[in-house]
Amino acid sequence: MRATIHLVSARDCLELRPALQRVCERMFWRGSPFGRRLGDVDVDKVLAAGRALLEEVPRTRAQLRTLLAGLWPGEDADSLANAIGYLVPLVQVPPRGLWSRSGRATLTTVEAWLGRPLGAATAPDAAVLRYLAAFGPASGKDIAVWSGVTGVREIVERLRGKLRTFRDENGIELFDAPGAPLADPDTPAPVRFLPQYDNVFLSHADRSRIGDAADRPGLGFGDGRFFSLVLIGGFLRAAWRVDDGDVVVKPARRLSKRDAAAVEVEGRRLTGFLGAGEVRILPP
Repeated sequence: MRATIHLVSARDCLELRPALQRVCERMFWRGSPFGRRLGDVDVDKVLAAGRALLEEVPRTRAQLRTLLAGLWPGEDADSLANAIGYLVPLVQVPPRGLWSRSGRATLTTVEAWLGRPLGAATAPDAAVLRYLAAFGPASGKDIAVWSGVTGVREIVERLRGKLRTFRDENGIELFDAPGAPLADPDTPAPVRFLPQYDNVFLSHADRSRIGDAADRPGLGFGDGRFFSLVLIGGFLRAAWRVDDGDVVVKPARRLSKRDAAAVEVEGRRLTGFLGAGEVRILPP
């Protein structure tokens, strides 16, 4: 059930979520098996009932599933609950996650939680400008991969008068927010431990700017468990996770002594923050 995995301000949520409604409908609902399982069920009535249940009192997914199944007996209960998760703007109310432990996600609607209505604008222009301010210069394909919106060419043409444009080394047109700074090529790129699903990795179609395709098979631990990535010299060169109380780093290639020392130093900062033990750098 997709509610949200992101932390955003109330203002951003109210303004940007309506612009992504069509993305939720197309990518998450129509492309999922849940919509097909509901067949001829009136989804609008399901959404209205789910919204009312969650606004009455915040509920867990299991609670919502049980209540909706009672209203639509014989229908697939998971699909009923997922319709709400995919199509209704929701928030997880605190305390969802506490330090070093988690809890069940309890949900209500954005409007009920904030006491304000969602914005009326559904055009993704503002979301595209916000993306470029954070991750530009970027191509139209980069924008589409990050946002999931369609018709990016029309959007950037509509915004062109507000954007700066560049060409990369392959001649691909790049767009950037007006006044956004461009880093000096000689700016140092210190080691950085990224969290899971960090936008630095996910926000571009062409990830060669921060990683080599040859390194990709080595950016993991090989046991199917989730891991996070490490930037070394501005490129994704290693993966990391906490194992047995230690921060364990798995490089994709053999590190130089200088890079290994920098990983060790930054890793110690991370262990201090996490209350973990040692930094262990595994062989590639």
